[in-house]
Amino acid sequence: MIELKVNGKAHQLDADPDMPLLWAIRDLVGLTGTKYGCGVAACGACTVHVDGMPVRACVTPLESVAGMAVTTIEGLGGDHPVQKAWEEMQVPQCGYCQSGQIMSAVALLAETPKPTDADIDSAMDGNLCRCGTYPRIRAAIKRAAGAA
Repeated sequence: MIELKVNGKAHQLDADPDMPLLWAIRDLVGLTGTKYGCGVAACGACTVHVDGMPVRACVTPLESVAGMAVTTIEGLGGDHPVQKAWEEMQVPQCGYCQSGQIMSAVALLAETPKPTDADIDSAMDGNLCRCGTYPRIRAAIKRAAGAA
């Protein structure tokens, strides 16, 4: 059994310690907001927070986060300032990558409340959007930071 705290709730998971965190979140915990994109940590669709830090859940072994606090897109509650800015700026197009994008943006703003364009570029590097909504993503991050 591996203990995992997801969005503030403790879970005892009977799972292979090498199982990727992504599959534990989706298949065992039942939260499907975190998406599978590439499986090699190259696209960012699976980004979640572990003890406040953004990680790629598709390559993170379950045993490496045992006992740690995991926050998924569902854990933001839908009213986080970044989520509100995403809606106001109409960021999503297809929407598939957006949970990972939002989780990376939330981590950025927690560390750097007034990010520069360079800060945004660095923090969002590796979060791919096939629809090319990058200008709206940047604008939403700035709006959430109060810099729009």
